[in-house]
Amino acid sequence: MTSLAKLLEAALFASGRPIPADELASLDTEASPAAIQAALEEIREHYDVDGHGVELTEIGGGWQILTRAEYTEAIERAQLARRPQRLSAAALETLAIIAYRQPITKAAIEAVRGVACDGMIQKLLDRDLIRIGGRAELPGRPLLYETTDLFFEHFGIRSIDDLPNATELRKVKLPEPATAPVPAAESGHQLALGAVGIPAAAAGDESSNEA
Repeated sequence: MTSLAKLLEAALFASGRPIPADELASLDTEASPAAIQAALEEIREHYDVDGHGVELTEIGGGWQILTRAEYTEAIERAQLARRPQRLSAAALETLAIIAYRQPITKAAIEAVRGVACDGMIQKLLDRDLIRIGGRAELPGRPLLYETTDLFFEHFGIRSIDDLPNATELRKVKLPEPATAPVPAAESGHQLALGAVGIPAAAAGDESSNEA
């Protein structure tokens, strides 16, 4: 590999997160964007052609060296990889609604789920899977929620278009938000405007149950 490709490979290997191309470019300020891209392709081809157990993948808004999918199950079975905390079915359902229909208000999410979602939204904010993307041009200027780069990284996709049936589901008409407040079935706490990012969660059950 070229010296630039080796430099990028070292940075990617040392990082625990996807690194955007513009951040990689800061490693060599004399390298053009085209040169950075060519070096990344060189690294990816190196892993693919020589049959390594890892691969270079474009994910979560950047590039990351990951274990190949065919070896992931064996590594997890041997408990050699750290397992992230799991999300409940309710949290996954809330996350799916946000992912497919973002940006979306809490009232619109609750209209689909039929219960208050304060607790689920706060949980997703705390884990940095969603963020506040602004305010809707509606009475009261409600907050709008959208997914983060960590969401894409966690589920192994590059964009919303990679989600199953993304085009069809984004066109489905959602129920109208209720005029009266939805009973607080999950949490009565007010949402914080800023969420602290902590490791994402995987699909499955949580130790804490939904109210």
